[in-house]
Amino acid sequence: MLMNRDFLKMKANNEKIVMITSYDFPSAKQAEKSGVDMILVGDSLGMVVLGYDSTTEVTIDDMTHHAKAVRRGAPNTYMVVDMPFMTYHGSIDRSVENAREIFQKSNAQALKLEGASKEILELTRRLTDGGIPIVGHIGLTPQTFNVLGGYRIQGNDSDTSHELLKQAKLLEENGAQALVLECIPKELAKIITNELNIPIIGIGAGIDCDGQVLVYHDLLQYGVNRLPKFVKSYADFNEVGVTGIESYVSEVRNKDFPTEPFTYQMKKIEDLPK
Repeated sequence: MLMNRDFLKMKANNEKIVMITSYDFPSAKQAEKSGVDMILVGDSLGMVVLGYDSTTEVTIDDMTHHAKAVRRGAPNTYMVVDMPFMTYHGSIDRSVENAREIFQKSNAQALKLEGASKEILELTRRLTDGGIPIVGHIGLTPQTFNVLGGYRIQGNDSDTSHELLKQAKLLEENGAQALVLECIPKELAKIITNELNIPIIGIGAGIDCDGQVLVYHDLLQYGVNRLPKFVKSYADFNEVGVTGIESYVSEVRNKDFPTEPFTYQMKKIEDLPK
C-alpha cells in the first residue's frame, strides 16, 4: 500500500496520482484491481448511492458503513474518508471525537475536511498531531453549496484566487498531507500545485495538478444521468445495464429462462407426484 511519503515522492518525480471515489465493496475491488493509487470514500455517496438531495444529509454512520465495505474490497489501497456535514464544526473536542470514531471504525489512512477557516486549520493541526492524517479540500466545497450559491466555479477572479492560494498554504502549514482542488480555473490550480510541497489532487481543476479524482459512478455512467463539465465518461453502464435487464425481463416473460443449463435436476425421483 502506498503511503503519504510515497505520494510526496510521486509529486517530486512528476508522477501523476490517480484517485477514484468509491462507496462499496465491488467498486472498491475493481478500483484496486485497476491500479488506482488512492480511494476516496466521499460523502457524495449520499446523492449517488443513497438518493439524498445533497451531502448535508449524510451521517457518521453512513460514512463508516460504506468505508468499511470499501476497505474490505480494497484492503491494499490508501483510503481517504470524508467527515460529513457539521461533524467538525462544533467544539474542537467534539470534532476530534467524531474524527477518532470515523478513523478507527473505517480503518482509513486519512480523513478529508472541507474548507480552511480558522477552526478547520486548528482541527487539521490537532488531528495531525494526534496521528490522523488530513486531506484538505478547497474551491467548490459541496457541504457549503448553500453558502456558495450553488455548484459553481470558484476562484475565477483576482480576490478569490488570492484567497484560495492563501487557504492552500495555510492548510499545508497546519499539517495537511494533501489537498483536493475542486472546480477552479486551471491557471490557479497550476499555481497552487507549484507553490505547495504536498500533493494536489484536482477535480475540475485542469491537468497540471499532481493527480486527479473522479467518482466511480460518473466515469462509468452508472446510475447517473447528468455529468459535470469536468467528467469524462469511460464507459456507459446505464446502457449496458438496462439492456441486460431488459433481456432478462423478456426471457422470463417468454418462458425462455431458466433453460436446462440453469436448472437443477434430481438424480432419482421416487414416490413423488408427477
